[in-house]
Amino acid sequence: MSTMDWLTILAVVICLVVSAFFSASETALSASSRAAMLRLESQGNRDASIVNRLMATRERLLGAILFGNNFTNIAASTLATGLLLDYFGQAGEIYATFIMTFMIFIFAEVLPKTAAFNAPDRMALVVAQPVARVVRVFSPFLRIVEIMVRAMLRGLGMPTGKIHSILSPDEELRGAVDLMHSAGTVAKHDRDMMGGLLDLRELAVYDVMVHRTKMVMLDADEPPHELIDAVLAAGVTRIPLWRGSPDNVIGVLNAKEVWRALHAAEGDVDKIDIEALAKPPWFVPDTTHVGEQLKAFRHRKTPFALVVDEYGELEGLVTLEDIVEEIVGDITDEHDIAVPGVRPLPDGSVNVDGSVPVRDLNRVMDWNIPDEEATTVAGVVIHESRSIPEPGQSFTFYGFRFQVLRKSRNRITALRVAPLARKVTAKAS
Repeated sequence: MSTMDWLTILAVVICLVVSAFFSASETALSASSRAAMLRLESQGNRDASIVNRLMATRERLLGAILFGNNFTNIAASTLATGLLLDYFGQAGEIYATFIMTFMIFIFAEVLPKTAAFNAPDRMALVVAQPVARVVRVFSPFLRIVEIMVRAMLRGLGMPTGKIHSILSPDEELRGAVDLMHSAGTVAKHDRDMMGGLLDLRELAVYDVMVHRTKMVMLDADEPPHELIDAVLAAGVTRIPLWRGSPDNVIGVLNAKEVWRALHAAEGDVDKIDIEALAKPPWFVPDTTHVGEQLKAFRHRKTPFALVVDEYGELEGLVTLEDIVEEIVGDITDEHDIAVPGVRPLPDGSVNVDGSVPVRDLNRVMDWNIPDEEATTVAGVVIHESRSIPEPGQSFTFYGFRFQVLRKSRNRITALRVAPLARKVTAKAS
């Protein structure tokens, strides 16, 4: 074998190595995390900054990589064909076709792309600078190709220059978090926190408030000593004070203010003017978005508001803690039950109070019962069954079986919910 033949073989090897580099670069840059690159760039990583600049001109980047890849593959195949023709005559074309197909497929495509796919971020940082130089060298040629391609695509009625997603950015982010959770890289609690944060703009105050049936309220006409005893026994910091009717709230008592007044009066209850201690109530509509209410809490520097409907009637109350719990989950103290109203059973089902929000049940049990049409678990059953069922009745909705356990007048107070093995259509049994 002559020196020229050895040089030809060396040239083929070099072409395959360069082709492998372009294949790995394409996969690494395409699969790299945009969030990770932006974070690294903000920390001063120069290579991450180059990656972000390259991805900002995807068409030009793709053109440079494909040009380099195809050029080296064709060059390697041509050199190999010429070499084998010298040794095997016309049969050398067939040998060259099979040999170069195998070599390019294994060593210039599958091997480098698999390696890059397993560590895309790290590989993207490694190839960023050399790829940027290639793009810069071929930039004039690539601009011409880019113009031609865009013109042809516009002629076919295909838009260019934008990435069109079928999901909103929020849904894409939620999907990414769910994917990382299923892969084991994000804990359930962290996934729930991210989901709660994304849900803030979709929730109204009505969805997170404490209903009036669960509120602690005091009648201002009660004797002072009874009011103070009730405040100290309530277990909550702020208590609405009403006169004449629970809908006529005249103020909000702060237990800390009552303690201070009691201390200043040296324990003499008769010296305390309860009504004077109450702060003016703050009413908000039940349709207020939770995100807006959070901003309002920060602006007014108070964590407590009363919720009213469109007719001005009291529906419940909302606190800063209620909104924060939508993000971080239940915040419990020594007076709270860890998961109020939800009692999991050994068979995988759960006994739940009818007033428990569907969102809370989903978060505790990691279920996905829809809550678009009804806020509470009882509301889901009533909405889907189009009736107020009696104790003992069972229904199947959304792949879950709902059994009514107790009812008080027209309110479902307790249910048993169990997931089914497969989804079934809603029907009553």
